[in-house]
Amino acid sequence: MGKLLWEPSDERVQNANMTAFINGINQEYDQHINDYNDLWQWSVTNISDFWQEMWAYGGVIASTQPTTIINNDKTMPGARWFEGARLNFAENLLRFRDEQTAIIFYGEDRIRRELSYNALFSEVSAVAAALKSLGVTTGDRVAGFMPNLPETIIAMLAATSLGATWSSCSPDFGIKGVLDRFGQIKPRVLFTADGYWFKGKRIDSLDRVQKILEQIDSVEKVVVVPYAQDDPDLSKIPNSVRFHDFKIKNPSPLEFTQLPFDHPLYIMYSSGTTGLPKCMVQSAGGILLQQMKEHLLHTDLKREDTIFYFTTCGWMMWNWLTCALSVGATLVLYDGNPFHPGPDILWKMAEAEKITVFGTSAGYLSALSATGLKPAEQFDLSPLRALLSTGSPLSIEGFDFVYRDIKKDLQLASISGGTDINGCFALGNPIGPVYAGELQCRGLGMKVEAYDSNGQPVIGQQGELVCTAPSPSMPIYFWDDPDGTKYHAAYFDVYPGIWRHGDYIEINDHGGVVIYGRSDATLNPGGVRIGTAEIYRQVEVLPEIEDALVVGQNWKNDVRVILFVKLINGHALGDDICDRIRQTIRTQSSPRHVPAKIIAVPDIPYTLNMKKVEIAVKKIIEGKTVQNKDALKNPEILDFYANIKELQQD
Repeated sequence: MGKLLWEPSDERVQNANMTAFINGINQEYDQHINDYNDLWQWSVTNISDFWQEMWAYGGVIASTQPTTIINNDKTMPGARWFEGARLNFAENLLRFRDEQTAIIFYGEDRIRRELSYNALFSEVSAVAAALKSLGVTTGDRVAGFMPNLPETIIAMLAATSLGATWSSCSPDFGIKGVLDRFGQIKPRVLFTADGYWFKGKRIDSLDRVQKILEQIDSVEKVVVVPYAQDDPDLSKIPNSVRFHDFKIKNPSPLEFTQLPFDHPLYIMYSSGTTGLPKCMVQSAGGILLQQMKEHLLHTDLKREDTIFYFTTCGWMMWNWLTCALSVGATLVLYDGNPFHPGPDILWKMAEAEKITVFGTSAGYLSALSATGLKPAEQFDLSPLRALLSTGSPLSIEGFDFVYRDIKKDLQLASISGGTDINGCFALGNPIGPVYAGELQCRGLGMKVEAYDSNGQPVIGQQGELVCTAPSPSMPIYFWDDPDGTKYHAAYFDVYPGIWRHGDYIEINDHGGVVIYGRSDATLNPGGVRIGTAEIYRQVEVLPEIEDALVVGQNWKNDVRVILFVKLINGHALGDDICDRIRQTIRTQSSPRHVPAKIIAVPDIPYTLNMKKVEIAVKKIIEGKTVQNKDALKNPEILDFYANIKELQQD
């Protein structure tokens, strides 16, 4: 068990949505649930009852109520949820139509914009009417190649109000990265911006849009949001129109198309580092219920909250954040570099907007710590009650940094799930304690276990993250996978009928979860399994190290651990630093964890949604081909890893 860092006050527990939910379950089902672990056990033992109660607690708006909750809670894949129900995702997110602020937007241009819930509804109505006039209807795809702007949310809600399926990429994707995604799903309408800002520079998007359209002939209309320029030249973009001119003035009242629970809402994408990205189709009802559960219960979100998540439209956290509209909270959007013009930029915003829930990545927190900034000393963060972290495991030192330098009285929720479910397998519990290095709990209704090498559930031991019962936001199918072969291979080929997610975890005796990294990147020196996160946790504490990547290299009938380090400017990798790295890892982990080689590199490769690509580097150093470098944010760096002579020596 890690060090106890925080516990909620009695008042906070009493006023939590989770407590109200527990009280309702106890009354309705004559239960005696006393704490979160009891509730989790009830939720995964009584799956149908739990999700029915979540439907009621979330106040899901539906024109027709379900006749069944789940047809078979032992079936994966293939479980059918809430059959008979008819609803609309956008209607549930636009249930509030008053003057409370719905969206606050900041970009690097520092121009603050704000939309009320009433104004948001009006904007969606105007765009939906324009899409309808084009003939956009149920089953069509509408895509966004967009910065994190209010117009992106407006376009998504307008499309889904008509029953169209939404898919998005952020504008930092290269041409091939976009074609690999949108080229598969063939959208009818593309929303884009003329460009965006990054590190103070204006970056044009329209040249890439022009080249993308040359290869995707399904697009009938391109709607351009002027963002980087007031009056962009659209002459080279066929069938294009400015966002303002596209909208229908004084539209007819918006009618939300009522659709089955499992109607396709989103198409999300795998990272695509082993070939074309897999296109995961997710249901409107499943995403709504999963994300409302995570907002209402696990994040304790209420109407009076202001929630921020640093994300782009190419990461599932954008979809997750947007669903907070269903609770009626205020969303804060930021587009740009989080360290420009300085590392304090997001914390200035947090203070100014009185943000109560601040979401970011573990990588951001590590980089912020390295700058020496101490937000607690410089900003009034008294409204802030929760900080969420995801993207990669948050180190114990990251936990310490948050409580030391950001805020002491704060729920730090390290969360983990995936694009695959557009939600979490393990996440925060607002009525429970926070221990260093741990995710607080497994998600309600998510029957998550750690499986050992024999396929048996274990507590207090490392194992494969599996989910042994279905949940509603699991993909309904993969695009262009008529017989389900790709879907089955992605999750069910190791344990038939059981979802294997690909993370290496430990569940402890009080229900906390520790993530050790991707199981396909797990190291096996001498046959001992080591999660990569165990090494990252030790290396990240060293002041000279900006970033690191660890892989296992097949060498002389065994596996040796190779550690690549990116050093902070002004430092060189000498014997002193190498000795300190080895000593730290040996002392804090074990001699098995100590790398055989430590090599300085100019950069660490990441996917476009900011995941370290250990597998791609492992392939490169073993002379194998990485099929789809365009899925990487910095693909050129792989050439460096391909020519390291030291890796061919003892």
